[in-house]
Amino acid sequence: MKLHRPALFAAFAAAALTAAGILAASAASAGSTTYQAESAALSGGAVVATDHSGYTGSGFVGGYTDANKGNAATTFTVNAVTAGGYQLALRYANGTSATMTLSLYVNNVKTGQISLPATTNWDTWATRTDTVTLPAGSSSIRYKFDSADSGNVNLDSLTVTDVPAAPAGQYEAESATLSGGTAIATDHSGYTGSGFVGGYTDGNKGTAATTFAVNIANAGSATVTARYANGTGGAMTLSIYVNGAKVRQTTYPALANWDTWGTVAEALTLAAGANTIAYKFDTTDSGNVNLDNITVAGASPTPSGSPSPTSSPTTPPSGQAYEVESAFFSGGVTTATSVSGYTGTGYVTGFTAVGARVIRTVNLPSAATAAVTLRYANSTGSAKTLSAYVNGVKAGQISLAAGSGWLTASQNLGLRAGLNLIGYQYDSGDSGGVQLDNVTVAGGAALATRGATAPYTEYEAESGSTNGVVLGPDRTYRTLASESSGRRSVRLDSAGKYTQFTLTKDANAIVVRASIPDNALGTGITAPLAVYANGTKITDLTLSSKYSWVYGSYPFPNDPLLGGGHRFFDETRALLAATYPVGTVLKLQNDGSTQITVDLLDTELVAPAYAAPANSVDVTAYGATSGSGDDTTAFTNAISAAKSQGKSVWVPAGTFDVTARVSIDNVTIRGAGMWHTTIRGSAGKGGFIATGGNVQLADFTIAGDVTTREPDGADNTDAAMRGSFGTGSLIHNVWAEHTKVGLWVNAADGLYVVGVRVRDTFADGINLNDAVSNTRVDQSVFRNTGDDAMAMWSHTSSVTNSAFTFNTAALPMLSNTAAIYGGNGNRIEDNLLSDTVYTATGIAISTWHEAQPFSGTTSVQRNTITRAGGWNTDWASSQGGLWIYAESRDITTPVLVKDVEILDSTYQGLLMSWQKNITNLTLDHVTISGAGTYGIEISAYGSAAVSYVTVSGATSGGLNNTSGYTLNRGAGNSGF
Repeated sequence: MKLHRPALFAAFAAAALTAAGILAASAASAGSTTYQAESAALSGGAVVATDHSGYTGSGFVGGYTDANKGNAATTFTVNAVTAGGYQLALRYANGTSATMTLSLYVNNVKTGQISLPATTNWDTWATRTDTVTLPAGSSSIRYKFDSADSGNVNLDSLTVTDVPAAPAGQYEAESATLSGGTAIATDHSGYTGSGFVGGYTDGNKGTAATTFAVNIANAGSATVTARYANGTGGAMTLSIYVNGAKVRQTTYPALANWDTWGTVAEALTLAAGANTIAYKFDTTDSGNVNLDNITVAGASPTPSGSPSPTSSPTTPPSGQAYEVESAFFSGGVTTATSVSGYTGTGYVTGFTAVGARVIRTVNLPSAATAAVTLRYANSTGSAKTLSAYVNGVKAGQISLAAGSGWLTASQNLGLRAGLNLIGYQYDSGDSGGVQLDNVTVAGGAALATRGATAPYTEYEAESGSTNGVVLGPDRTYRTLASESSGRRSVRLDSAGKYTQFTLTKDANAIVVRASIPDNALGTGITAPLAVYANGTKITDLTLSSKYSWVYGSYPFPNDPLLGGGHRFFDETRALLAATYPVGTVLKLQNDGSTQITVDLLDTELVAPAYAAPANSVDVTAYGATSGSGDDTTAFTNAISAAKSQGKSVWVPAGTFDVTARVSIDNVTIRGAGMWHTTIRGSAGKGGFIATGGNVQLADFTIAGDVTTREPDGADNTDAAMRGSFGTGSLIHNVWAEHTKVGLWVNAADGLYVVGVRVRDTFADGINLNDAVSNTRVDQSVFRNTGDDAMAMWSHTSSVTNSAFTFNTAALPMLSNTAAIYGGNGNRIEDNLLSDTVYTATGIAISTWHEAQPFSGTTSVQRNTITRAGGWNTDWASSQGGLWIYAESRDITTPVLVKDVEILDSTYQGLLMSWQKNITNLTLDHVTISGAGTYGIEISAYGSAAVSYVTVSGATSGGLNNTSGYTLNRGAGNSGF
């Protein structure tokens, strides 16, 4: 920062303009006003300057130099319409490369010292926001270089905004009842409302308390989240009281400093109506924290139907409607159309016995207690009941009154941001006997029309701004580009090379897919990758090649002497210390000497850790300790205790180690969230094996330690999850990585797998094998699997009536993104599938691998297949984007391929082989755009009905029919 002579002229010019009334405060938006610093009162050496770009107004204020320490000040005169809390957004530049400070005064009273982090340079501007309390009318806001400050910044403007009303369910601590020495304070930044509560000091031990008055509509379990600050450097505790009774002591982990705020969530049982929730510094607590607010979400209220349900026609409830007939259902539930007046394509019925259930995925942009309206029919003459579930947790029993036509019943349910599961189930004590049509969620949003509704935003490295080397596009096997998303990536050869991205959504967590070299032994190396936000380094990611780089031929041992290295990429994730808003520039930079290739960046806004559900046992009570020792026995004992007590198993935030397969049946295991709870394997071992039904796994990560694929038939490394899941099981919001397989299901009836992430496995992502029926994999993401991303394999018996729906799968290192090997009436629908690498296709419908014959109708509908296909070196032949392969048996039962896009295939768009019969095939509205060889290639016998199939951009031509296969052409075909 420098102040040149021209700035003095600018100061005089600004003064003249101000005198003329030209430089007035400008209204920025409703409830906010922007004041230019050059129009404020300057003193102590602060002066107007224009020698750096990017400022607003006619200049900025400099002069906060060391020579003016103790004196330089800029004083804004602002106006508040009403007394209350206001946010001060100071726009500043700090090109010193270090965080600098000024002191903030409100109406001549110092409120505290503020920190102004470094900006990229003096032409880059950032914003510092503080919340203050102002009286109605005129006030002075002064930013002064006090003797204890470091100064040396420039100021551009100040925007004053009314503090927004607290969201529903949020209670400000400064508005609560304070006692025992607690007091309102404003001397640390970042709080909500008009202040926060301090005073939990050692001098007030045993007395200090903040008591919130909370009102909820329904009795039940609510999630209560406290926002706090703890700059002590160690974990501290307070005690929680509900309606005067102590519930528990709660720990508040240390945060970066007193200006950083975190959250701790609790499941508390509240009464209907008025409640008190007190946070008290008991004599057994360590105190010494600050409280900002609490948020109360009715996670498990007791739902009730509308007391007087209204029959159709009615005005539809406001919000996003989700059809129930397209939901997952099991236990005897079926679709039907006989009751007229339904929406969509039908409704569900069959709630006649315990275990009947329907689970509907819904989407909410932000976490909230939302009004959920169920449209149902009950013509039995008496009220009926079902049990309502939210994200696998029972929320209570819902009463569905009788009436004519279609009726509605509304309830308030606490939902997470993003994907949620709303379920209705016939439990013991319910009466069922109703039909369900749809669910409407107030404030809900549509789900993705194809592929998973993922909570993260993906940025391709080559699409960012980079000074590195862009690789590709290239699909040559065993090249870095061929294994890159979109077949392109960025190589950062040396220190200072980077790729950077501008955030389009807020984020506090990242995943980077990258590659670094292996070592001579194949055991891997590590290297740092620096992460910068707006030019300031915020963390180093530790990249590793331990879980990448395999060699030779199948099954690809971890022996560099075999040559032929591939599987170059792995993923590294990190929770960041702060939330970075839209517009932040995140830079991934090589600050070292190891060559790094970056493929992509995923950014995500991760919610705070979930609270323990009611009626659960904690694994730490059975000896599990985060980050230390073998917790296998603790998990086994906790599971045994939970089953005997009719409870679930709770795994809190932390990292817990298991060294063997943990057996599960008839039990729920739930964590604090896939970013917060990690169950870690060791030496290739560790995971869950199911031996019975009614299993629920939710909200955690399984991080294995598998480093190579073992030969077929060997069983020395573990899947994240495997086994026989019986009836009624549910797996959701689970992340699996570095395991042999993500999920291998040997038997199940009515298993629902939803919202999972499977990454970097050494064999399949998910395989539904043999005695599996009525099972669905939905809204899940697969990347960098070692074999099929998703497979149904009817080997010794048939997989029946199962489906892969609304999933996103990319970059299997071997084989396909989705495949059905034999079976009865199975489906691959509404998926996004891309970037297959070797011996591979986007979708395979095949009798390969000694599969059972096909029966029923196999449905392949509404999928998009991009850059798929591959080369089989064993056969010296190619595979198409979509491959129908009659290998060990003919395929003669109906196969429907409809509304499918096959884009930019490496070889054929559609391949049918190999010299066996393929009949009863329907191709309807299939688009083949771009193919490395033929649009359609056929070396099989039989016939297909073909309508609205279009081929364009096929390098070798539209059709190569070498076997005289009969295409019964209907309307709308072109290009072949």
